Amino acid sequence: MSKTTVITGSTDGIGKLTAMKLAKEGHNIYLHGRNPEKLANVILEVKEASGNDNIDGFVADFSDIQEVKKMANNIKAKLSKIDVLINNAGIFKSPVDKTKDGLDIRFAVNYFAPYVLTNALFPLLEKRANTRVINLSSAAQSTVRTGALNGHAAVNVSEAYAQSKLALTMWSFDLAKQQNTVAIIAVNPGSLLNTRMVAEAYGQHWAPADKGANILYELGVSDDYKGITGKYFDNDKGNFGTAHSDAYNDDLIEKLIHETNFILNNLRIN
Repeated sequence: MSKTTVITGSTDGIGKLTAMKLAKEGHNIYLHGRNPEKLANVILEVKEASGNDNIDGFVADFSDIQEVKKMANNIKAKLSKIDVLINNAGIFKSPVDKTKDGLDIRFAVNYFAPYVLTNALFPLLEKRANTRVINLSSAAQSTVRTGALNGHAAVNVSEAYAQSKLALTMWSFDLAKQQNTVAIIAVNPGSLLNTRMVAEAYGQHWAPADKGANILYELGVSDDYKGITGKYFDNDKGNFGTAHSDAYNDDLIEKLIHETNFILNNLRIN
C-alpha cells in the first residue's frame, strides 16, 4: 500500500535519494526545499525517473521559523493524512551564523524547525496506523547549553551543530514517551556521507550517500521497524545504539523542552 511521505531537505543529498527510492515504489512523496525553482526541477526529475506522478512539494526556508509554520499550514490544507515524516533538512556551514530571530542558524534548521513542523503535523500523523517520524540526528552530539539554544552565546560551528543534533535526539525520545500512536526514531544516517553539506564542511567523505538514503527508506517504510519507537539508530554500526548520555536524562530533557517552548513562545509562532 502506498504511503504519504513528507521529506524535508529533499532537493539534494540523501533526502533526494530517499525520495527517489520511495517514488519508484509508488509512494506519494512530498518534497521540501527553500528554493522554488530548484524544488520544481527536482519534483519533475523524480517524476520522470520514477514514472510516478504522485510527487509534489512545499517551499520554506527552515532558518525562518515563521516560514516553517506557514509550510505546516500549507501541508494541512493540502493533505488529510501523513504516514511518514522524515525530518532530513540540516545545515552545518552557513554564510550567516544567526537567523533574523537571533537564533543560531544550526539550532534553527536542525532542531527548532523539525520541532515546530512535527508538532503542527501531528494530527495528520495520528490519523493512520503505523505512522512514523524519522529525525536526522548525527554521531556528533554535545551537551545542550542554554546560551547556544537561545542564541545568546557565541558557539563555534561544530559545537552548535553537535548541540543541535543532541537537542533533536532528546526531543525525539521525549515525543516517543508522550504518546503511543506515532513511532519516533532518531537516526545517525552515517558519518561523512558523500553529500554537499559534508563536502562543504570537510572536503572529503567516508561513505556513499546511498548508505544514508537506504536507512531512511528502511526506517520509514520497512515492516522490520514496525512499532519501534523512542530509539536511536546508529548507521555507522548498522543497528540501534546508544545516543549521548544526556538523551536519557529526564531532568535535562524536561529543561530542554521547557526552554524550547519558552523561546518559541517569545517568537510568537508557537
